Amino acid sequence: MGVIELATEKDRSQILELYKAQKGREYCAWDEDYPSDETISFDLSRDALYVMKENGKVIAAISLEEDKDVDKLDCWNRDLFPGGELARVAVDPSMQSRGIGRQMMEHGLKALKERGYKSTHFLVNKYNVKAIKCYAAFGFNVVGECFMYDQDFFCYEKKL
Repeated sequence: MGVIELATEKDRSQILELYKAQKGREYCAWDEDYPSDETISFDLSRDALYVMKENGKVIAAISLEEDKDVDKLDCWNRDLFPGGELARVAVDPSMQSRGIGRQMMEHGLKALKERGYKSTHFLVNKYNVKAIKCYAAFGFNVVGECFMYDQDFFCYEKKL
């Protein structure tokens, strides 16, 4: 498989294309406004966006998110704070179901731990069967459900 590295400004257009390729796919709740070029800028500014490349082409991405609204949810175990959030996991549609999403998650978990987080938490659209299947291998706890951003989510948490 490809190499996972921090994204750079040079990767921006390919990341945007990767995000666009997800929109409208079954179970993907992203829309024309999210994720955006501004989302990429926010992630790049924090060294929080990782990409997997194969032959110089971006085939997957994951972000270490900062979202105060998600952090405020009551379901998280405060003993496991600070908790880092993983977000915007995307795999080129032609490369899906090959374990790449799992590799990106493993890398994201490792990066959070290296940055001093005690746990990870994130939201998964309740109907995103592919994501739920991918995350099952990691032993995350479903600690709640919520409705945010016009979507129904499961709240996933795990000690690092």
